[in-house]
Amino acid sequence: LLIGNQAQIIRQAATAIAYLDVLTGLVELAATNSYIKPKIVSSENKSMNRKLSIIGGRHPVVEQILVEKIFTPNDINLGTKTDLIILSGPNASGKSCYLRQVGLLQILTQIGSWIPAESATIGITDQIFTRVGAVDDLAAGQSTFMVEMIETAFILNKATEKSLVLLDEIGRGTSTFDGLSI
Repeated sequence: LLIGNQAQIIRQAATAIAYLDVLTGLVELAATNSYIKPKIVSSENKSMNRKLSIIGGRHPVVEQILVEKIFTPNDINLGTKTDLIILSGPNASGKSCYLRQVGLLQILTQIGSWIPAESATIGITDQIFTRVGAVDDLAAGQSTFMVEMIETAFILNKATEKSLVLLDEIGRGTSTFDGLSI
């Protein structure tokens, strides 16, 4: 009964401790892994708000699991002159890793964290949309291709000019030109 009467205070204390735990974890990660403070762009200039420029970026999860190898940093520059990148290459060449890295660094920036990179200038997005991996719903009569098309249509209908859209392996199972048109 005594504890029950203090439930609200206990919940508030637990929430505050949880926030501190997350912030402490982000600080420790940044300090021990050479993270940098990204420059956040917030401007009246629409083209600058779309900026996503990362030099020497690293995938924050993959670099932690590599034991005998060092993660090879990479760059991205979107939103000023380039708004679209079509990334192609052989299987297992790191395309999906790169795509996920971009999304993770955007999220880390927007939650106020430092990020694994040499430098970064990042605009705030209103939404992040992803379409990653091949999934079907055969029980509902939907092939992998149909699921991809439904999810892609959803993204195209909901994305704004301030959204970050990351599409991985769209149009698989179609002809080359159908895949490219998607």
